[in-house]
Amino acid sequence: METLAQDRRLARLSVAIVLGRWDELRRLRGDAPPNEPDRAWREAVLQAHLFAGFPRVVEALGILEEAGGLGELEPGEALYEPDHFARGRTLFERIYAEQAAPVRERLEGFHPVFARWIEGHAYGRVLARAGLAPARREILAVACLAALDQDRQLASHARGALLLGASELALTASLDAVADLIDDQALRRARGVLDRFAAP
Repeated sequence: METLAQDRRLARLSVAIVLGRWDELRRLRGDAPPNEPDRAWREAVLQAHLFAGFPRVVEALGILEEAGGLGELEPGEALYEPDHFARGRTLFERIYAEQAAPVRERLEGFHPVFARWIEGHAYGRVLARAGLAPARREILAVACLAALDQDRQLASHARGALLLGASELALTASLDAVADLIDDQALRRARGVLDRFAAP
């Protein structure tokens, strides 16, 4: 149950960064339990650039530093990693399952360089990175995509979270955790997406 409680905090952390809710970010850091921030917090902050962009993450890191920091790095945590295309492709296949090839073709049709960035960087370097299990990363992606009102990607990542072992309860809890931060219409649509696409 502690993992679910932390996932709720991490969802709020991620959405606060995505939406630029610095008041909420300060509150979260101030209310963090004694064993947090930990590696999961640091990974959630790093992952947020996929949804918020680098400027928001830079701002968030500054605010978190002023509010007490993100804790001590674990050995090897700060090792530089290049993009990992094979690792990214493997995770991409797990998340999209039978839809992996059509999704990849669509991305390549938009722009082949962007498609490579998605698999090598987003999936291989970030979402497959150690420190936070892929299913937990997908739960955070669901919260961020709901906040950004991105229904198509939300559906994909909700299904992906379930395929990676997340429970429907965890997905619902991630939306419940950020409900007060998200626009009412976007929240209703996100709940509808989960009702349609997150069923086993």
